[in-house]
Amino acid sequence: MRIALIATHSPQASVDGSGRLPDQPTSLARALAANGHRVTLYTRRNNAACPRTAILGNGASAEHITAGPARPLTAEHAARHLPAFASEVADHWRVRQPDVVHAFSWTAGLAALGAVRGLDVPVFQTFESLGSAERRQVPGSDVAASRVKLEGAIGRTVAGVLARSGAEADELARLAVPKAAIRVVPCGIDTELFSPDGDRADRGSRPRLVAFAPHGSPAGLEPALRALTQLPEAELVIVGGPDARHMPRTGAFRELVQLATAAGLRNRVTFAGELEPAALAALLRSADIMVSASRYEPAGIEAVQAMACGTPAVVSAVGAHTDAVVDGITGLLVAPEHPAMLAHRVRLLLSRPALLQAYGIAAADRARSRYSEQRIGQETAAAYERCLRSRAAAAVSSVEEELAEYGGEPELHTMAALA
Repeated sequence: MRIALIATHSPQASVDGSGRLPDQPTSLARALAANGHRVTLYTRRNNAACPRTAILGNGASAEHITAGPARPLTAEHAARHLPAFASEVADHWRVRQPDVVHAFSWTAGLAALGAVRGLDVPVFQTFESLGSAERRQVPGSDVAASRVKLEGAIGRTVAGVLARSGAEADELARLAVPKAAIRVVPCGIDTELFSPDGDRADRGSRPRLVAFAPHGSPAGLEPALRALTQLPEAELVIVGGPDARHMPRTGAFRELVQLATAAGLRNRVTFAGELEPAALAALLRSADIMVSASRYEPAGIEAVQAMACGTPAVVSAVGAHTDAVVDGITGLLVAPEHPAMLAHRVRLLLSRPALLQAYGIAAADRARSRYSEQRIGQETAAAYERCLRSRAAAAVSSVEEELAEYGGEPELHTMAALA
């Protein structure tokens, strides 16, 4: 198949200003290409130095589309430039259109639907998160009502929606997206890089916990810090957001530093900042437990990466976590934003080294078998192919119905079969 992936913005690039390609679509592009498909990732140019075309691997490339300023933008700001983005993508397809289009995020979904206007090309949708779930589960969320309405409309319009978890599939159904159009296909990870074998980051004698600030958001970190006050022997490394040397003078991360200082934790908390994948894998291998107390977790990618490195996860029982972590086998599930419960479960595992090791072995096995990029690429391609076969069958049925009006001449039926 000729597959077009659409990503109008990169969440991480908008945080660190790197201008780098979005991780999930890039990973999927390479996995699909490894299965013999021809894949092009169309993304908005967010750095003036980006080449027009970049090679992602054998059979996979990226096209940087000029639409708006050449700098990272949030989804809301990127949305202002969707007409120009969709128009240029449509120009690319006038020469040779793709067999299927797959959009990532609600803004990309709007761009994809605009670009295929007038073409008989199915569009698939993956949401980075769902505004309706954010508004309900994250106190103080500033998700606009218009975004919630648009996400529901996109889900009901496209050929299929690939949800990243069972919880997201349920949320899509609440938005009146037909259940027949929803398939659960989680995020994939590089299980060769994220594995128990490899370099380990330096550490001391304290038990090491790792927590994440995905896309630079500190949500869920305060309960992890409060749990640390009940674990006097442990240290906590926070990945994502600013590192200790670049801590802003104000804002949510500065408040976390102040909380750690007031609680007497400053010498046991490390703000590691953004890490390259190899450094992140080394850190996860060095950790005893990955922890999260977040209220909303649409992808669960950090827990899966930790599990793949043989590090059990003690995480909140929300969103994608409930799919990834098998409670009592690959880790433990806790109530969101519940420091006492988080501390209790962590203490339980740290006090039983044999159980901790068994969880780590099971966690690595589950991550490798369920979340490898190769498997996710195959499941995604299978969803595309199922849709294309269904559309082809519907087209043949339509032709046969029309031919029935001509009295059933053999030549016409042969033509219908060929169609």
